[in-house]
Amino acid sequence: MRDIFIGRQAIYDSELKVYAYELLFRSSKTNNASGITNGDQATSTVISNAFMEIGLEDLVGSRLAFINLTSNFFLSDEKPPFSPEHVVLEVLENIKPDADIIEGIQHLSKQGYAIALDDFVYDESLIPLVELADIIKLDMRALGHDGIVEQMEILKPYPVKLVAEKIENQDEFDFCKELGFDYFQGYFLCQPRVVKKRSLSPNRIAILQLLAEISQPDVDVKKLEALITQDVTLSYKLLRYINSAFYSLPKKVESIQQGLVYLGLKTIKMWAYLLSMANIDDKPNELMVTAITRGKMCELLAGHLGVRNSDTFFTVGIFSTLDAMMDMPMNEILNSLPLSTDIQDALLHHEGPAGEILKQVIAYEQGLWSKVNNKGISTDQFTSAYLGALSWADETCKQIN
Repeated sequence: MRDIFIGRQAIYDSELKVYAYELLFRSSKTNNASGITNGDQATSTVISNAFMEIGLEDLVGSRLAFINLTSNFFLSDEKPPFSPEHVVLEVLENIKPDADIIEGIQHLSKQGYAIALDDFVYDESLIPLVELADIIKLDMRALGHDGIVEQMEILKPYPVKLVAEKIENQDEFDFCKELGFDYFQGYFLCQPRVVKKRSLSPNRIAILQLLAEISQPDVDVKKLEALITQDVTLSYKLLRYINSAFYSLPKKVESIQQGLVYLGLKTIKMWAYLLSMANIDDKPNELMVTAITRGKMCELLAGHLGVRNSDTFFTVGIFSTLDAMMDMPMNEILNSLPLSTDIQDALLHHEGPAGEILKQVIAYEQGLWSKVNNKGISTDQFTSAYLGALSWADETCKQIN
């Protein structure tokens, strides 16, 4: 990976399905935004790593990739090393729209490339860019509620799609959705939607009860088998998964008991966790992807540190989104789950070895790479763990769904 951090941030449609991913990049030399001061070098590195070393499909799957481009890319006569079907070219807010830039963007637009304007704030000088744009991104943090409304009014005459970015909670998402935004970007999905006096649905109560039973430290094979088999949907999905190409077992497994024999208590317990959480109603699939990615990345990083009980790190990672899944404060959820003090401290306060790793994983996920500074784990190991976790999570979710 040549000592770089590379990640992605989801862009959602109004139904919270993933429309695209914006590619994030950072050099690790100084571990902050100034790691590569030359914008062209930064963009070149993103493109090089995304398309040549890593593979765009491994990063974004079948979705679009938003890529930030600098002035020189729009001025270059060379054709971009990617097809228009897979990418959206982002024009950064600091690019001056002179005649040469406009001509370069116009040329790319005619070739079929979608053009997005990042961190847009209206100015008359930007009208030529607006007329070429397919997508315009408005920054919720910078503009605020009133500023967002003002910019939308200005842009009404133009046939562009609008992205509300840096959405940090569900209320902001609701506000922007009501205004008529097409797409939404930010970390709001991992925040619980707090509703006063909310009662849990029967679906969520049953899932919490099952998770509580599975989480018992002394749960044995027979007890786990009984818990799973009493839930017909969970049993069916678990058997279907065990018999999938993911494991390629020599003979068909026809019971949970057989599955426990072939795969062991630890693996079956893990899949019971995942499949139970996947059954939580009214939550988008991407939240599950986030949970699984965190769990696997925590587990992989624990392995780099030589930790023996890496399954504890996995549990901490996947449970880190339970508050958002259940729309309950984490401390209330943990009162219902017989988890160890170490796991509870990790989830509530990011304390202890697993909590510290979880904190680093969330920082990596959000592109806050200046906070990724855990001793004993190299940049390459962080990046490799992230990409490995993404791949595993995507494959796992395909099987679960």
